[in-house]
This record gives sequence, structure tokens and C-alpha cells, in this order.
Amino acid sequence: MTDSPTTTVAVQTWVQASPETVFSYFTDPEKYRRWKGLDAELDPRPGGRYRVRMNGQRTVLGEYVVVEPPRRLVFTWGWEGNGDLPPGSSTVEITLDADGDGTLIRLRHTGLPSQDSHALHAAGWSHYLERLSLAATGHDPGPDPLAV
Repeated sequence: MTDSPTTTVAVQTWVQASPETVFSYFTDPEKYRRWKGLDAELDPRPGGRYRVRMNGQRTVLGEYVVVEPPRRLVFTWGWEGNGDLPPGSSTVEITLDADGDGTLIRLRHTGLPSQDSHALHAAGWSHYLERLSLAATGHDPGPDPLAV
């Protein structure tokens, strides 16, 4: 599938925390749950498992492809039990760049199958990066309204 605006989500945000701190929120299961998902099984090494139970009904599954602390992560992504976006069928790339006293997070999610999937994931990643911004700076993002 060729990248296009329909199949690729690109979002970025700035967080007042170091790349090392932000990186840990993508690789440490306890920290990950603070901002995203009810449960996380993370094995951050190439070929390692990436599995996050988002709510009582939806679980994302993939594997880490690239792990370059504290600057870059790439993992595959898809939903268990979903024929349109099955486990491992799309790719998420995260780059973390030091920027002043914080980190610029750039996220690209490629290989999404439809406009509906693009819209869902664009909204989701924007929502979760806002929550990550709070968690990585020591704040409690509160209950996740999407985890119902």
C-alpha cells in the first residue's frame, strides 16, 4: 500500500521532559498504562511483543521493529479480531528530538486501510499524546474517557 493522506497519520507534540523520560513512557509497561491503555505487555527489542488492551473490548497487537533509545521507536500495529486492520498490518514510527528544555515527539502511523481508520487513529493519537504530555511531566492525566 502506498502512503497517502488517507493511509498515514502524522501528529506531533512538544513535551517538557527529556527524550530519555519520554522514551520510557513508550517502553515501560507501568508508565505506558499511566497515559494509554488498561494493560500493556511491552518487550522493547526488535521482534519483541507490543500488546495493549485499550479498553474492555479492543486490544492492539504488534511487535517492535526498531528500538533506538532514546530517539526512535518503530512497531507494528493492528487490532486483535479485526479483519480491516489485523495485528501487525500497519506501522507506527516515533521520533524524539531534544528541543530546548523538552522533547518534540513526531509520530507517523502508516498503512491504515481507509478514511474511517485514518480518522479514528488521528483522533486517538492526538488524544493520547496529550495524555502523555501530562504523564511525562509528573501530572495525572486522569481517567481515560476512551477506555470505556
